[in-house]
Amino acid sequence: MTHFTENRSIPVFGSYDVIVAGAGVAGIAAALAARRAGKKVLLLEKSMELGGLATLGQINYFVPLCNGHGVRVVRGMCDEFIELSTRYGYDVTPEEWRNGDPGEGAKTRYSVRYSACMFALTLNELLHDENVDLLFDTVASEPVMKDGHCLGLIIENKSGRSFCEAGMVVDATGDADILARAGVPTVDGVNYHTYFAYTIDTEHCRMAAESGRIERAIFSSAGGPANLYGKNHPAGHRFYRGTDGREVSDYLIENQLEMLQKLKGDDRAKRQVISLPGMCHFRATRRIDGDITLRQQDVWRHFEDSVTVAPDFEHSGEFLWEIPYRALVRTGFDNLITCGRSAAGSDYAWDVLRVIPPAIVTGQAAGLACAIALDTDRALPAIDIPLLQRGLLSQNVMLHFDDAWIPPEGSRPDVMQLTKLTPEGGAATLDRSHDE
Repeated sequence: MTHFTENRSIPVFGSYDVIVAGAGVAGIAAALAARRAGKKVLLLEKSMELGGLATLGQINYFVPLCNGHGVRVVRGMCDEFIELSTRYGYDVTPEEWRNGDPGEGAKTRYSVRYSACMFALTLNELLHDENVDLLFDTVASEPVMKDGHCLGLIIENKSGRSFCEAGMVVDATGDADILARAGVPTVDGVNYHTYFAYTIDTEHCRMAAESGRIERAIFSSAGGPANLYGKNHPAGHRFYRGTDGREVSDYLIENQLEMLQKLKGDDRAKRQVISLPGMCHFRATRRIDGDITLRQQDVWRHFEDSVTVAPDFEHSGEFLWEIPYRALVRTGFDNLITCGRSAAGSDYAWDVLRVIPPAIVTGQAAGLACAIALDTDRALPAIDIPLLQRGLLSQNVMLHFDDAWIPPEGSRPDVMQLTKLTPEGGAATLDRSHDE
């Protein structure tokens, strides 16, 4: 059944050089990079909190950012965000990394846990200080397209519906919502039955008090039990695409009911759920079908248009990837770009792209690319890549890995063994017991 209404004009909210849809860490990085390049920037966020999965989704963890041999490889704005995330909240960083890279022989990998709420608050302060125009509680509902060019976005919030004119648009929704609605080719992903919430209890509070470490008071309560690779996904249970409204609601209903059933047996006087996630724990919903797709077999491959190096956060020193700029754009769409988990990656390479550290730097690259495209009057897929790379290098981004880090031919593990569960019934090859 179709419901028709009379066409009506909508007000124009404003005109911006760059509009970024989605204020997760990738979108924030894109907005900051464009603003620091002198552009007028609008950042749109549908929730009431900045940071996306890194805060609202309660994934308050910078996965390993090093090469597995004591050298940080994900740098740039990621360094700034790590410092910001721990400035006023707790900081769980391996001691041997606190004074710089420990180098060969490091016993730990460089990763950081932080207070999600404090990180969200400091991100707000940063954007305010940098004069990024930010709208909370605002949905970027529709791109207005003409011949592959996005004129701007229709947005909706408490003020109603309005139109924002844009020179460049960054889709940082995490789900490629803007790209898909603009007609850019996209690819759907697969997600598992996994969900957890922040919880405290008297025992963990005792541990926190005795250690003087407040983070030890908090632990996770699970709904769905599946991990990153689909292990413990209930037999016969459906997989989630994460791009359908009914399906998203079903995911939340099922997981919250399952969590409640598990919690009913607890001693309620000693346990308290302090926060449910503000977004679904989906990892790979929909991404751009870019000018190139990063594949897991592209491990140890150099790309001339690389914008950052991304490590394997699961295996210490076994794999490194370079992320090509072409994975963020699609020729034929001159002013649309993406970053973070909706960059073009397949199989395990999608996991490599989507986690917090490379998401930040691909956002940084996307924002800088928008500024360059505007300054040079070029389409985003056709910008001057050396100019972009020089800009990133000046911002302390590592573009290429050192060939000395490549394992000898005979000792390299088989990257093609990094498979996961699929809707077709494939099994996870590697037995991993932990999540992100």
